[in-house]
Amino acid sequence: MGMAFLSGDADFANWFNQYGRDNFKLMKIIACNSNRPLAEAISAYVNLPLTKASVRRFSDMEIFVEIEENVRGEDVFVIQSTSYPANDNLMELLVTLDALRRGSARRVTAVVPYYGYARQDRKSGPRTPISAKLVANLITEAGADRVLTLDLHAGQIQGFFDIPTDNLYAAPVMSKDIEERHGGDELVMVSPDVGGVVRARGLAKRLNADLAIIDKRRERAGVSEVMNIIGDVEGRRCILIDDIVDSAGTLCNAAVALSEAGASAVSAYVTHGVLSGGAVARVTSSPMEHLIITDSIMATEAVRVSHNIEQLTIAPLIAEAIRRISDESSVSSLFD
Repeated sequence: MGMAFLSGDADFANWFNQYGRDNFKLMKIIACNSNRPLAEAISAYVNLPLTKASVRRFSDMEIFVEIEENVRGEDVFVIQSTSYPANDNLMELLVTLDALRRGSARRVTAVVPYYGYARQDRKSGPRTPISAKLVANLITEAGADRVLTLDLHAGQIQGFFDIPTDNLYAAPVMSKDIEERHGGDELVMVSPDVGGVVRARGLAKRLNADLAIIDKRRERAGVSEVMNIIGDVEGRRCILIDDIVDSAGTLCNAAVALSEAGASAVSAYVTHGVLSGGAVARVTSSPMEHLIITDSIMATEAVRVSHNIEQLTIAPLIAEAIRRISDESSVSSLFD
């Protein structure tokens, strides 16, 4: 039952027809409003219709949730990224979890492909919050029995939860796409800052590629950052690796630095495409050949029409993890 395959392929279909229908009878998937297309794709991969639920607002924007099917004694998965508008989407998730707990669901898993507030994972100064921990407490108290998420900004956030938490990795999806696009090129995986070295090194190991690091330094206030590149990038295709792209300033500055250092081409693979403010315009005018993001966050219209921003789907990865959680088989073996 713990076979290593992604849902949606022939092996998954054969497994589902032979073993899966009985397991899925007591499983339900509910979609909130933050990323309906991803929820529908996950539902299609496991061949299980989304549970009917109404997530709506009163005239004063107060959130109201009604689960329109019986969930008593069932294994329920709630899919909701806490992306923009972060507070509204977080509140939708919390109210839905409470509705399921009061509806006597046997187990409720919060599937949070993008975990908002993750960048507030420590005290950054005096009298500042650790909001990632606060959000973990809220999700737990609202009624979640476990959490499934993707590429947490900091791995230790798993420890903020007092319930089982599975942190999936987008690296297998990214490495497959990189091999298909650039398999014949001389590749260098690049971390845009020192903090992301572990992530870039992991992908470099998967692809048997070299690693480079960009060290940013600001000598004094009011002086522009100096970017020192550690590693050999001249004449090679450089691929920037990160977990979140928000304003895209760091990523675009890194792309410029690599181009000036003689890189033959620069692209980027980032798990969560927050892309707020003028980020899309910044990426469009940058030296990056393309920026590849996953669909953990629903694409805006600006992202959809951009000529050098593309999305990879993580629906098969999450669907397979959901299946494994439901039938109590190994999730970690997905990455063996």
